[in-house]
Amino acid sequence: MTFSFLPSRWRPAAIAGLAALFLGSGAATAATTLRIGLQDDADALDPHLSRSYVGRIVFASLCDKLVDVDASLKFVPQLATEWNWGNNGKTLTMKLRPGVKFHDGTSFDAAAVKANIERAKTLPESVRKNELSMVDKVTVEGPLTVVFELKQPDVTLLAQLSDRAGMMISPAAAAKSDFATHPVCAGPYQFVERVQQGRIVLQKFADYWDKDAYRIDRVEFLPIPDTTVRLANLKSGGLDLIERVAASDIRSIKASPGLQLATSPGLGYQSIEINVGNGDKSKTAFGQNKLLRQAFSLAIDREAINQAVFDGVFTPGNQSLPPSNPYYAKDFPVQGRDIERARQLVKQAGGGPVAIEMLTPNNPVLMQVAQVIQAMVGEAGFEVSLKATEFATLLSDTQKGNFQAALFAWSGRTDPDGNIGPFMACGAGLNDPRYCNADVDKALASARGTSSPDERKAFYAKAAAHYLEDLPILYLYHETRLFAVSKKVSGFAAHPDGLVRLRGVSLSN
Repeated sequence: MTFSFLPSRWRPAAIAGLAALFLGSGAATAATTLRIGLQDDADALDPHLSRSYVGRIVFASLCDKLVDVDASLKFVPQLATEWNWGNNGKTLTMKLRPGVKFHDGTSFDAAAVKANIERAKTLPESVRKNELSMVDKVTVEGPLTVVFELKQPDVTLLAQLSDRAGMMISPAAAAKSDFATHPVCAGPYQFVERVQQGRIVLQKFADYWDKDAYRIDRVEFLPIPDTTVRLANLKSGGLDLIERVAASDIRSIKASPGLQLATSPGLGYQSIEINVGNGDKSKTAFGQNKLLRQAFSLAIDREAINQAVFDGVFTPGNQSLPPSNPYYAKDFPVQGRDIERARQLVKQAGGGPVAIEMLTPNNPVLMQVAQVIQAMVGEAGFEVSLKATEFATLLSDTQKGNFQAALFAWSGRTDPDGNIGPFMACGAGLNDPRYCNADVDKALASARGTSSPDERKAFYAKAAAHYLEDLPILYLYHETRLFAVSKKVSGFAAHPDGLVRLRGVSLSN
């Protein structure tokens, strides 16, 4: 087995040094500086290029969207105050909030919306293209009225506009080549600085349209992959809030007098992406033979992973949606481990051992998951070598096709299409395995074209019948959102999408 270990600076033994090096003393920190510990460093701070969950956490404070989602997953106004569908679902008209300014002082208006959508659709490296592929054109019908004209009815558009495809950036700033390192948006906080693998700093924007609802003056996001180090810094006062708490630490957090636990059912999943068509590294037996991928899946005991690594807190899964979701394809339930069947499939595919290199993020929890999987599938004839890397690097490698298999997490979306289409549709922006099946595309397009839940459910089941046989992605489990928060912080609530919303949040001395 080959394995790349964490840099020593992140090891638990270095907790005290890390606190001093990255976080400074409590006395030197302003009372209204909120310090948030992230599991990973964010990738590009450009909504049209970003792929990471932690990037979305940062964007929640930096970049307002046309539409937001509340805790009950209902769409609510943000930069758009109202909207309505017309022309049998082929137009979406939005009224925009007046008096909104971007962080560079320029005005937000209908022309800015048009410029944003066109950039997301045409920027060569944009990963939002597929999300907005249904949009034919955007028409400005007044300073604060914009119309989305669609190629065909598509009920998923509103959901897309409630995420990165709907985040509004300054057109003037977007014209500059350094936008991803100096982002300019219209959110409650504006960009100050970024130190790669060190911190992202934002400060309150004085001209924000809802500024009185934001009581924190400054926000610092600090990437600390080691869950033990993150929690230790929270307990010592070096952090105020941490995301993705290890399930094994829940009891410790509940027993700590200065901490509180915030939880919510999640929308996303943890999976293994398999390179089936993205460059030379797809040209392996594992990438080209679905029998081997089926065997690999059957060799994994998902419930055992949930119990051993997550104390039973998460939900084992085999689809992008959890079994409790109304759009879950119930004809394809989570299978238990069947090691004998897995061995038969390996033999049928030509026999083992089957060598696979699997990328994994360099945090201890996911490395433990990877090691458990490595041992399980080894019994079926797979020789898995593990390569740990920083998460943004992992995303870059998978996008470029520089992988055979990779542990990959998706934070989830409110509409089921957001968990399936970007990864399974031919040529989709997040389809790193480069999987392509015309029948899957047809079913997904049909699901987007109807507002009937029953009809959509049937189309998603048709798509599942194909991709669960082909298995370009092996789904493992669905997370519960776990945040640990200092009791000095009030007003914070966990949301199913896992974003950190600071409206109404305050910090006491």
